[in-house]
Amino acid sequence: MNTKLNLASKPFTNRALPWIVSAAIILVSLISIVFILRASSNAKTQAAAVQKDINELGQQELALRKQSEAVRQSLTVEQKQTLAAAHALVDRKQFSWSRLFADLEAALPGNVRVKRIAVRGVSTQGNQTLAELELAVVAKSPDVVTEMISGMDRGGTFRAELRSQNLQRGRGESGSEYELFVIYTPRAGAPAATAPIASVAPNEAAAGGNQ
Repeated sequence: MNTKLNLASKPFTNRALPWIVSAAIILVSLISIVFILRASSNAKTQAAAVQKDINELGQQELALRKQSEAVRQSLTVEQKQTLAAAHALVDRKQFSWSRLFADLEAALPGNVRVKRIAVRGVSTQGNQTLAELELAVVAKSPDVVTEMISGMDRGGTFRAELRSQNLQRGRGESGSEYELFVIYTPRAGAPAATAPIASVAPNEAAAGGNQ
């Protein structure tokens, strides 16, 4: 049996391997740094472009506001009144009586009868239409009206405030008439009901917007 012995004073080692590993690590690190620097540069370039667009839009908005203010200042009193009336007409065109009747049908209890409805103002806040209403209802008990007002406020579509109470004086009529000031905010989507409410004074109802 032959046995091979290493009689060298220093055992054999692969001295090139550590340098190869170190060089590979350094190369990978350099490549990673290049990618990081490139990504950072691209991000800064995009951020600068976005900021430039924001600044340009801000300047355009400021210029439009100045033009609008200049036009407003150049209008006469009669022209300003005409402009306000035109805005009011547009707001009224966006108001739907059919939707109001349907929402009232859903909000009012069965023992409360609507006697009159009048729209005193229509405005818009963003995409939301707001209407100020004068609503006269007939009920046999103040408690019924109080409960109705609480329910309307909880629903969110109507915010009602009691203004006055008058005893019914017509033949065969009982209970009292209650006059309410109501802020009406139609919700998006289809109305909760479709049947119109009876006993609405036609001359008062005709003062509103479209169907």
